[in-house]
Amino acid sequence: MSAADRVAELTATFAAPSLSVARLLCDQHPADRVAFIVADGTGESSELTYGELAENSHRHARALQELGIGPGDRVATLMGKSSDLVTVILAIWRLGAVYVPLFTAFAPQAIALRLEGAGAHVVVVEPGQRHKLDPGPDMPDDPQRRIIVTGNAASPGDTSLADLIAAASPEPVPAVTTSGDGPLVHMFTSGTTGKPKGVIHPVSYIAGWQIYLEYGLGVTRDSSYWCAADPGWAYGLYSAIVAPMAAGIPSLLLSGGFSAETTWRTLVDHQVTDFAAAPTVYRGLRSSSVPVPQGLRLQRASSAGEPLTPEVNEWASTVLGLAVHDHFGQTEVGMPLANHHHPELTRPLKTGSMGRPVPGWSLTVLGDEKDEPAEPGVLGRVAIDVPASPLMTFRDYQIPGQSGSKFTADGRYYLTGDAGRVDDDADFFFSSRDDDVIIMAGYRIGPFEIESVLAQHPAVAECSVIGAPDEVRGEVIEAYVVLRDGHDASPELATELQLLVKTRYAAHAYPRRIHFIDALPKTPSGKTQRYLLRNRRRTELATSEPR
Repeated sequence: MSAADRVAELTATFAAPSLSVARLLCDQHPADRVAFIVADGTGESSELTYGELAENSHRHARALQELGIGPGDRVATLMGKSSDLVTVILAIWRLGAVYVPLFTAFAPQAIALRLEGAGAHVVVVEPGQRHKLDPGPDMPDDPQRRIIVTGNAASPGDTSLADLIAAASPEPVPAVTTSGDGPLVHMFTSGTTGKPKGVIHPVSYIAGWQIYLEYGLGVTRDSSYWCAADPGWAYGLYSAIVAPMAAGIPSLLLSGGFSAETTWRTLVDHQVTDFAAAPTVYRGLRSSSVPVPQGLRLQRASSAGEPLTPEVNEWASTVLGLAVHDHFGQTEVGMPLANHHHPELTRPLKTGSMGRPVPGWSLTVLGDEKDEPAEPGVLGRVAIDVPASPLMTFRDYQIPGQSGSKFTADGRYYLTGDAGRVDDDADFFFSSRDDDVIIMAGYRIGPFEIESVLAQHPAVAECSVIGAPDEVRGEVIEAYVVLRDGHDASPELATELQLLVKTRYAAHAYPRRIHFIDALPKTPSGKTQRYLLRNRRRTELATSEPR
C-alpha cells in the first residue's frame, strides 16, 4: 500500500461519522496481544495485554460512570506512567468523555490553570501527587471537584478509586459512539512564548499520529518500541500511548524520571530497537559518566520537542553506531515533518534538518512580506498548506479567535510560528521561533545555528541565544551558557566561545556577551523559554549598566 493510500485509509477510519474510540484503540486487537510493557527503575517489568486492558477499563469506566461522568465531560489525571494510567485513559474514552492530561512535574499553579481552563471537575490522582490539589494560593478551591485517589491512600474527603471499582457493576459499559469530529483530548500548549492556550483534539487527530508512528518513526510489529516522552504532553501521550494502541504495537512505559543508568539498562533489558526521546535525553546520555553498556540492539533513534543540535549526532554516530533523526511537531497539529525511518522515505540526514513532510502533510516556507512561498534557501515562515494536508485537524483554540494570527488572511496556510528555510531537495531547516529571530544591523539571525556551534564546545552542557537591545545595531547577540561539571566560568572561556562562533558560523554573528548560569529557564516539557531570558536581559539593561 502506498503512503497516500495509507493516509486515506486511516483518515477514513478516524474521521468516520460513527465510531468507538475504545474499539479502535483496544477492543479490535487480539486479547492475548501485549499492549504495554511497564518497567520501573529497578529493572522489574510487567505486561498488560489488550484483553486485560479491555476488562480493567470497563471496570474503571463503571466506577467513573457512578460519579456521573458521561459524553463530553472532562476528566483529568495526575499520574505517572503505569498500567493504571492507560487503563484510566481508556475508561474515560469508553464513556465518550474527554481526557485532560496533567504533567506530574507541574506545580499547583500550572495544574489549576489547566483544570479551570478545561472545566475538569474530576481528577484521578496517584497518592504521591495528591498534595498538589490541596486548596491554597495557587490552587483555588473548587466545590465541584471530585478527587479520585488510586491505590489505598485516599485522604478524608477524597474518593478511593479501588472503592469505586468494588462498588460498581461488574457488567461492561455499553459502547459509546462518537464521530471523527468528537472531542478526544483537551490539553494546553506548552507556553513557550506566552500563556498556555487550550487545544481540543478531535478523534480524527489520531490518524496523523499513527501515520507518524509508521512512517516518521518507522515502527513495525517487529519493533521493540520505547518512546521516553512523558504522556503529560502531546508527544508522549500520542507517541507512547495512543498511536501504538491504534496500530496494535506493544509500547514500553518506564516509570520515574530520567537517569542515564536506568535508560541504558532499559534499552538493553528490553532489547529496544526503536527509541524516541527529547534532545535533552540524548544530551543527558552524552554528558553522563555512566559507561555505554554492551548488548544494545538499537536500529532507529528519533528526537522531537526542540531542535536537535549537531553534537548529539557526532556522539551518537560514534557511540550508538547510528544517527538520531530529528522530527518537528506542535501540540496543535501533530507531527508534520520528519527525517523518516520508513524504508520508502528514508534519506541521508542533513545537519540541522527537520526533514521532509510526513505523508498527509504539505508544508512550505512563506516570505516575510507576502503570504507566498519563498525561494529555496530563503529564511521565512514555516507554514502548513491546509487544503493540501488531509491530516490537518486544527481549526482554532478553545477560546474562539485566539488562532487568528496562526492562519493567513485567506485561511490557506497555518503559520507554525517558526522561522526556517527549505532547500532544493525539499528538506526543511529550523532557524528559530518567529519571536526569537534576532535582527542585528539588518541581518536576520536565527539563534539555533549559533546554539548549535556553542554546544559543540566540550565545556558546554546547554546554551540559549537571544537578541539583546543595542542602541547602534538594534539588537546584539548574547548567549546564556550552562557548563558541564568540571568546567569553570572565566573570561578566557567566554572569549573562547565567541571565537568558536566566529570561526564556525559567522564573524558578525558571534555573541557579544556570554552569561554563565546554573540552568536555563524551561517549560515542564523541557523547551527553553528564550523569552524569559530576553525579558531578564532587557530589565538588566534598563536598570543598570551591563556587567
